[in-house]
Amino acid sequence: MARAYASTILDAPVDTVWSVVRDFNGLPTWHPGIARSEIEDGLDSDVIGCIRRFWLQDGAMVRERLLSLSDRDYSFSYNFETPAFPVGNYAARMRLMPVTDTDRTFAEWEATFDEAPADTGKYVEVISKGVFQAGWDALKKAVAGRATVPAARRWAGFPPNKVWCSTVIDGPVEAVWDIMRDFAGMGSWHAAITKMHMIGGVRSDKVSGTRDFYFGEGHLHEKLLHLDDAERSFSYCIVKCDTPWMHYVSGPRLWPVTDGDRTFGVWTGDWVASPQDDLTLIPMATNDVYLKAFHTIAERWFVRN
Repeated sequence: MARAYASTILDAPVDTVWSVVRDFNGLPTWHPGIARSEIEDGLDSDVIGCIRRFWLQDGAMVRERLLSLSDRDYSFSYNFETPAFPVGNYAARMRLMPVTDTDRTFAEWEATFDEAPADTGKYVEVISKGVFQAGWDALKKAVAGRATVPAARRWAGFPPNKVWCSTVIDGPVEAVWDIMRDFAGMGSWHAAITKMHMIGGVRSDKVSGTRDFYFGEGHLHEKLLHLDDAERSFSYCIVKCDTPWMHYVSGPRLWPVTDGDRTFGVWTGDWVASPQDDLTLIPMATNDVYLKAFHTIAERWFVRN
C-alpha cells in the first residue's frame, strides 16, 4: 500500500487554523486546485457520512465522504467515492496540533491507497506535493498572522496528561531521534541533569532498563516503558524520586515536518500530586525538563546560519 504525506508549520494558533480547515465544504476558500464545492443532499458539512462534490480547476469532478471529524483533537478523515486519481482503497486524514512554545500550528495531511503496478510511486508524488503541499502553501498565506478565534477553548492535548508541550526543531527528524532515543544520553547535554547512567550497565535501548541520575539536587530512577523507532517515541516512569508526585509517566514523540526538513516534537507528562504541589510541578516539568530538552537539542546541534 502506498502512502502520501506532507506536513508543515503554520503561523497561526491551532484553533484559528481549525476554524478554516474544519469546513468539509470549504476547500475552494483556500486550496488553489479547487474551483467550487457542494455537500450532497443538503447536509451540513460536519455530518459524518456526508459527501462533498467538488470540481477541480480543469473541470474534473471528485466526490469524497467524511468518515470522522473531531473537534477534540483537530482532525478529520475521508475517502474517495468518485476518485480524483486511478487508485484504490484511498483513505485520507488531516490533523492539526499546537506548537505550544510559539503559538503556531503543526499540520499533517496523509493518505494511503493502492496503486497499479505500472504506477508504483507515481501518485505518492502527485498527491504529496500537488495536492497536500500545494494546499499547505496556500493555507499559510490564508492564516498567517491571524489571532486566535474569539472565545475559543484551546485544546489541551491527548488526555490523561497534566503537561502537553511542543516545539519545532530546525533539523531532520531522524537526526533528532538519533540523539533522543538514547535513554541514558540526557546527562551529557541537558544542563540540569548529571551522573546519568543505566543501572546494572544494561543497554539504553533495553525496555525495562532503569536510568539513575540527578536533577539538580534530586536523585531519580526512571524505567523505560516503551521505545518505538517507527513512531519515534519512548515513555518512562519514575520508580524513585524525592519530588512529591506519584505514578509519574512521561515521554516524547517526534513527527517529520516535510516542509523544510524539520522536526515537530511533543512531550507529555502525567502524575498524581496535590493541587498545591502542581502549581510548582507543572511549570517545572514543562519548561525546565521537556521544553528545555527540545530547546537544548535545537541550539546545540541544529542552529542554522
